[in-house]
Amino acid sequence: MSQPFRDSEGGLIDRARALRFEFDGRRFEGYEGDSLASALLANGVRTVGRSFKYHRRRGVVGAGVEEPNALIRLRRGARAEPNLRATQIELFDGLSGTSQNRWPSLDFDIGAANNFASRLLPAGFYYKTFMWPGRWWRFYEHFIRKAAGLGEAPREPDPDHYAHRHAHCDVLVVGGGPAGLAAARAAAAGGGRVILVDEQSRLGGALMRDRAEIDGRPGLEWVDAVAGELGQSKRVRILSRTTAFGYYDQNLVALSERTADHLPVPGAHQPRQRLWWVRAKQVVLATGAIERPLVFGGNDLPGVMLASAAREYARRYAVRCGRSAVVFTNNDDAYRSALALREQGVEVRALVDARADGAGEDAAAAVAGAGIEVRRGHVVVEAKGTKALESIRIAQYHPERGAVSDVRRLPCDLLCVSGGYSPAVHLFSQSQGQIEYDERIAAFVPGESRQAERSAGAARGAYALAECLAEGAEAGAAAAEAAGCGAGAGPAPPAPSGDEWREAPNMALWTVPLPEGRRAKRFVDLQNDVTVDDVALAAREGYDSVEHLKRYTTLGMGTDQGRTSNVNGLAILAAQLGQAIPEVGTTTFRPPYSPVTMGAIAGREVGVEFSPIRRTPMHEWHERAGAPFITAGQWLRPQYYPRPGESIMDSINREALAVRRSVGVVDVSTLGKIAVQGRDAGEFLERVYINRWKNLKVGRLRYGFMLREDGFVFDDGTTTRVSEDEYYMTTTTGNAGPVMSHLEYYAQTVWPELHVHLASISDQWAGVALAGPNSRRVLAAACDGADVGNEALPFMGYVEASIAGAPVRILRMTFSGELAYEVHTPSDFGLPVWEALLEAGEPWDIMPYGTEALGVLRIEKGHVVAGELDGRTVPSDFGFERLQRPDSDFIGKRSLERPGLAKENRHAFVGLRSVDNRRIPRGAQIVVNPARPRPVPMLGHVTATCYSPNLSRHIALALLDDAERYQGEILYASSPLEGMNVPVEVVHPVFIDPAGERARG
Repeated sequence: MSQPFRDSEGGLIDRARALRFEFDGRRFEGYEGDSLASALLANGVRTVGRSFKYHRRRGVVGAGVEEPNALIRLRRGARAEPNLRATQIELFDGLSGTSQNRWPSLDFDIGAANNFASRLLPAGFYYKTFMWPGRWWRFYEHFIRKAAGLGEAPREPDPDHYAHRHAHCDVLVVGGGPAGLAAARAAAAGGGRVILVDEQSRLGGALMRDRAEIDGRPGLEWVDAVAGELGQSKRVRILSRTTAFGYYDQNLVALSERTADHLPVPGAHQPRQRLWWVRAKQVVLATGAIERPLVFGGNDLPGVMLASAAREYARRYAVRCGRSAVVFTNNDDAYRSALALREQGVEVRALVDARADGAGEDAAAAVAGAGIEVRRGHVVVEAKGTKALESIRIAQYHPERGAVSDVRRLPCDLLCVSGGYSPAVHLFSQSQGQIEYDERIAAFVPGESRQAERSAGAARGAYALAECLAEGAEAGAAAAEAAGCGAGAGPAPPAPSGDEWREAPNMALWTVPLPEGRRAKRFVDLQNDVTVDDVALAAREGYDSVEHLKRYTTLGMGTDQGRTSNVNGLAILAAQLGQAIPEVGTTTFRPPYSPVTMGAIAGREVGVEFSPIRRTPMHEWHERAGAPFITAGQWLRPQYYPRPGESIMDSINREALAVRRSVGVVDVSTLGKIAVQGRDAGEFLERVYINRWKNLKVGRLRYGFMLREDGFVFDDGTTTRVSEDEYYMTTTTGNAGPVMSHLEYYAQTVWPELHVHLASISDQWAGVALAGPNSRRVLAAACDGADVGNEALPFMGYVEASIAGAPVRILRMTFSGELAYEVHTPSDFGLPVWEALLEAGEPWDIMPYGTEALGVLRIEKGHVVAGELDGRTVPSDFGFERLQRPDSDFIGKRSLERPGLAKENRHAFVGLRSVDNRRIPRGAQIVVNPARPRPVPMLGHVTATCYSPNLSRHIALALLDDAERYQGEILYASSPLEGMNVPVEVVHPVFIDPAGERARG
């Protein structure tokens, strides 16, 4: 199988290992060491994708992470992954890749019709169209959703697994190019524990495309020697195929290691990817720089690519990117690319240099010796071709007038462009460092650091090889010293020396003017089809902030995050506004630096391992009883206990009726339980709750509300005074952990003067709630001689006793509104106590009930729970403002004084009764008339709903504006998502026993 654009020798590939692969169903061949992009280019494939908006043909532009065009869906089936850059996909045998954003095929794409309608699709068109008439929106939506997005995610479960790992080091070096290697070597020599990270499969960075000498030997030989030296050191860990994608506080850097992406299938027990969290004392960023394209007419044609990329394909992969080339530049580095192409046998028809004086002496002499024609003071104004580049138009450039003249046509199939380099400051910016504009290189560079970090080499604008090596060595040594290393360190190695050209200054060239009377698209963002005209339109329409420009035009919002477009885009905006580039500024660089798969982020925490599974001491009994389980705050709780022939609702209704008519028992071991001890325990509780606690008598308990600082309810629950200096707090199941953290924060940092100790004892105590008219009889029969009568154990009272020989704490309180008790016992005794209560209750047909019946009972009684305590409610919403202590302080009290939280401006807690006895939709909005024209005013929303078997009616709880006005009125519970509008009567929230006589009986 021939590779017509592959050289017969050279490169860093292994020709002895031929690899077969597919792209869009066509079979090709490449070699070990190829990227998918290099293999496609070697086989003459020029079009690899279509652009996002106009569906124009696009070819490979870059050679690494900067690639905006060659986005591939890799693999098939469950292992398929969209939006991968062909430039970063390592070729493996059997690889299957598919182009994206085209239909029905890459060569014939219906979406290309957008290109002909481009004048109707300018920047921000989606803000200006599809708005009228409103009734057509559903028609628009179908096509907009179909066109949106890039790539197609697999629908099957991912068969691979992913891992997480945490590590610490003295010095983390990001980047394995010459500066990074010099830094890692110096840091290790300084006694530091070093982690060296590089996103490529082998170290070397730019040295894989440049023929340079370091310390008198070829650059790659030096790389191999240093890599071998570091690999043998016990203080150094080298992570290749690893991207540092996020830089967070306290020098925490997140890494994504692609451990098996270069293989057809991961090995047995091998994670596909590994996410690292590295905490480093010092960080050295040697992330290099990204070459900028030049902006001119038709600059998106396949065959137009970055000069450094063409050089890398030639030197690293032995691939000719074309047969007849032109190099267009404003800097000396592109001269190296012209020489590399000529050495490879490619016809270099011209080197077009926008600078009137051309390159420095060394570069000029080198290309002259190679016989390459240099056209100084010229620019490429337009690239021409149908399916790919066929010719270019060059012209004399007059920068003082911003015009061109003397346009000439030049045939070629490869145009290598270089607009200079932009340091990869992304991680530096994420670390909160301040970037500054450097006029010398027309790019933003790192300024003042905010963390223990230092940048080196091209990452801070030093492009000369000797300078990169010196800065890397200096940064590594300084980082090791700052990290406090030195024990066992040997003498510092001398800084490597490297050869370099003497270069002429760059020329800032942000956009090439078109010849007078000529129209052509000049693309700034190749992935999202943002043109110079789009940037100009945004400026005219008032989007003069670079952040607004980004969102209005989608500049830099693609998967490439604007690596090749952002600097050009903001410079063009600055020109439109008549401002200097630093005045315009840059957009915010956010993690991740490059995309990270959701699998790597999740790691092993998927499915049943998503979070720890917690089981109550009675779990096995519930399993034997056939109960299905629901997860609540990491606990598995039984939903209901089905009997043969019953439906789900039959079971729930049976259990709810049993509690109201006789007695039921429910496992409440999942409640949060916190011991609050110390002589200031009462004072502490009065500060975290809204109500009083110091006057609570020993042997009594009280219900309370806990607020956040903003005044909204954080949690509710009961707290029992066990002794003079000890309280027993219970919290909601889901909030046990957050409440404990909340209390610890205030005890340790806000009020350290209080003598109070806290301990989470949720796992130490099992809990059983016994409820129903016969619950006292059952409890008396189960207790070992304890008096649980109304006088000995009144409502909201507490006693200690024993059941089945186990010590128990009995709290007389109710979730259901019935006569009820909570029996708490050490967890080891949970199952014996549960079984003892069931045995004692047999004469009264005791019935276990689950969370579903528990929810029905609490709705019937109008008790607040998760649906109401959603972080947006205050005590007065439920009529509990009477609990607040006006004469003392508590968390959130000042926030409650805000006008928006005053009772007269708030919704109130109400009940709803279905008029026609239809189901009331969960989360429905309460409206007066759902048929009126939109937008329909909303009065409130449903917080909880159920069918009440005790009332034989569908009921609900809700928060309603102006609740007193609507009492007894008929409103509607409207749910557009379910297409339901249910008439409901507004009633009191307590449906059963509003006087509370049953609980106190």
